[in-house]
Amino acid sequence: QVQLAESGGGLVQAGGSLRLSCAASGSIFSIDVMGWYRQAPGNQRELVARMSTGGTTNYADSMKGRFTISRDNAKNTMYLQMNSLKPEDTAVYYCNAEGVKLTSRSITYGYWGQGTQVTVSS
Repeated sequence: QVQLAESGGGLVQAGGSLRLSCAASGSIFSIDVMGWYRQAPGNQRELVARMSTGGTTNYADSMKGRFTISRDNAKNTMYLQMNSLKPEDTAVYYCNAEGVKLTSRSITYGYWGQGTQVTVSS
């Protein structure tokens, strides 16, 4: 069984920074893409940023220049450095893993973490 565990959320003032971490554990052979999504109350879950094993990244337009995603493929760990935070960044942030292989020959799976709350006060 694969589990994703987020950490690093909390309360921060506008203009501040937070660093989120996501650790994938379990019997994992490889993970194709890891990403961060967020969901604010009353809103749909939306992409924040995602990163492939090879380092290709995608960011939502509103996060470009403020957020930086990174990965440690050897440790199946992902990070999100969030700077210049705004009140509208307040949401639950979820870790996602796509294209997860449990063995070299397995089909691929997708997993979600439980989420970590980020609250930005004005």
